[in-house]
Amino acid sequence: MAASALALGQLLRLASPALPVGAYSYSQGLEWAIEAGTVRDAATAERWIADLLQLGLAHYELPLLAALQGAWQAGDAAAAQRLNDDWLASRETAELRAETLQMGYSMARLLEGLPDLPAAARERAAQLRRPCWPALYALAAAAWGLDGEAARGAYLWSWLENQVMVLMKALPLGQAAGQQLLSRLLPLLAEAAAAAPADEDDWHNLAPGFALAACLHETQYSRLFRS
Repeated sequence: MAASALALGQLLRLASPALPVGAYSYSQGLEWAIEAGTVRDAATAERWIADLLQLGLAHYELPLLAALQGAWQAGDAAAAQRLNDDWLASRETAELRAETLQMGYSMARLLEGLPDLPAAARERAAQLRRPCWPALYALAAAAWGLDGEAARGAYLWSWLENQVMVLMKALPLGQAAGQQLLSRLLPLLAEAAAAAPADEDDWHNLAPGFALAACLHETQYSRLFRS
């Protein structure tokens, strides 16, 4: 297989909903927003997702992911551990913290058994304390030599697709309507990538509505999702 085709395959693997890390079981507060009536149709769903993308992912998750991939590429395990711990500290609720730790644990178990992952990368994954999802995503991307911009684009796509899948299960939103929503939101992925600050002092993820949704999700009478 040509190198470019192999890289594309690895990128699609990381972004695939079939990756066995359990992402499908989390709504990140969106389920509560639906129950509360804040998200009630495609238009309000678009506003919610766009705000979270622009206020949270663009200014914190994406630059952190870039820094993590750079740290792994440089073999700087101490920097990767610090960034991993910063991410964990940024999780504002028990549910969000449990989500990233569970996905990190599942990703670590997966990476242990992948024959196409270099042994050095498997060792680094095993040595990472309290591994979080973005840290191990970045480790896999670095180990497979994936382009950083492409890896971050795949990360955004995976998150966006999962949010739309939540809507189709809980709103409900039909498949065609879900694709129409994706068409309107996809251009924002490039804008988010362009807006990501390089300087760590400029990173921020202030999104009070998201934090409240994540806090209140556990109070729902019935739930389809774990966060």
